[in-house]
Amino acid sequence: MAISRQGGGEMGGGFDLRDEPWVPVRLVSGESVRLGLRGLFKRAHEIEDLQLPVAPAASGLMRILAAMTTRIAHHAGVRLDDEDTAEEIAQWYALRRAVLGAGRFDPDAVDAYFDEQVPAGRLDLFDAERPFLQDPRLAKECVDGQGRPNPSGVNKLVLGRPTGVNGAVLFGHFTDGDPVPVPAAEAAWHLIAQLYFGPSGQCTPRRITQTRPGSGDAGPLRKSISYFPWAPELFTTLVLAVPRPGDHEPDEADACPWEEDLPDPLAPLPGLSWPCRLLTGRFRHAALLVPSADGREVTDAYLTWSTHQPPHEARDPFVVVDRRRDGGLQAREADASRALWRDVDALLLMDSAQDSSRPRALDGLPDGLRGRLRVRAYGFDQDGQQKDSGWFQATTPPVLQWQQEADPEMAAHVERCHRAAEDAGERLQFAAKVAWKLATDVNADASARVKLDQRKPGPWAAAAAGHYWPAAEREFWQLITHGQTSVRPQPPFVNAALAALDAAIGTANRADIRVARARSRARAILRGLLQTPATA
Repeated sequence: MAISRQGGGEMGGGFDLRDEPWVPVRLVSGESVRLGLRGLFKRAHEIEDLQLPVAPAASGLMRILAAMTTRIAHHAGVRLDDEDTAEEIAQWYALRRAVLGAGRFDPDAVDAYFDEQVPAGRLDLFDAERPFLQDPRLAKECVDGQGRPNPSGVNKLVLGRPTGVNGAVLFGHFTDGDPVPVPAAEAAWHLIAQLYFGPSGQCTPRRITQTRPGSGDAGPLRKSISYFPWAPELFTTLVLAVPRPGDHEPDEADACPWEEDLPDPLAPLPGLSWPCRLLTGRFRHAALLVPSADGREVTDAYLTWSTHQPPHEARDPFVVVDRRRDGGLQAREADASRALWRDVDALLLMDSAQDSSRPRALDGLPDGLRGRLRVRAYGFDQDGQQKDSGWFQATTPPVLQWQQEADPEMAAHVERCHRAAEDAGERLQFAAKVAWKLATDVNADASARVKLDQRKPGPWAAAAAGHYWPAAEREFWQLITHGQTSVRPQPPFVNAALAALDAAIGTANRADIRVARARSRARAILRGLLQTPATA
């Protein structure tokens, strides 16, 4: 059936995500291909890795795929998403082992889900009635004061493109005055990323009643970093991504957005059931893509609020939860300058120093798989409102074999090494600031307590950090992979900090007596860590 949208031409066929090649993957053979959802599940045992270049889209897609995994397992006769089988966690783990034991998804179960359970058109990016993860009502509800269509613009959809008249041109020469269409496959990535990580505050107004609210809440994963157990092939990765039953009750009405009718944006939110509403039912944005005449590109988009109802309290199964100073809990925020190895102890310990809790997706992993499992992290460094700084992806070596329940001695060793690295990095920052103060302030006394001005830290602290953290990462992995749990970890990190301090100060200034004294004082501050008793 031909479909038409405001701002786009009439088209036929749409862009069916079941079969259109839109998900880039790398096969175990090394070949890179793109697959639709049907092919991805049928060939998951042949796929080594996802290759989405947009990390926040990959993070959201993994949650979507995990929800679909429960449905496909259901069609194969294993009820991972059933309320009865979730009552006893041991029984649920046994069911998961049964799915893993098959070694692949049943092709007939894949077809049954996509062709029979999901209503027609619900996985089509441009379906006229219920496009995938979109709300077709926006074409009539997002209008200006004269009732004319008021789209947000394709640049608003694509992460990294500037928007508005004065938007900075950073990642390509895109302007709202001359928008460049985006291929439909890539538009699907950015749609997912916007729904999970979209901004709060001002947005395109949406009129449902007599008012036109033009602000909304942040996406459920905004400014977060997610951690997934990562197997050598995608089939195992997806099965392990299905969250075990936890705080949220199973429910017969549990559904993904593409499995049910359009929600009423003014009505109370449905209960946050497990697993599908937890993974795919917490969006705060509504979107609608405008296709080109042939359905191969997106030429425009609407992005606005989906609800103003209070969000459900939820602990996402893929985030580290940290305790704030006020005693509350929050998801660990993504920081593009922070390397993944600095979070490894939080992924291994069941309760890291009582200040953080590891992702629940890393609990209860099969003992026979731990030695092969890495951890994949997807992060998006953002503020809480509109600013996006950058996204990143990283993968650890196979560290989950050292989880506390499997190897408590090694898990404690990892924590000691991480703490030693952080202590040395923190002390290095202080020492470099002291050194700069002594070298540049004629009134500073090298033998007395130095009062620092935090507004004028000097250039040495940042330079020293730039040298220290890559070196600290090398020392960390050397200490970990050799498995010598009795080795005291402080000396290697202190030595790395001393070398970083020397590199930051540089050789040209060493003949200056004030710099020499400042350097000596800073080195003494760092060496003081070696006199601190090691913590158990």
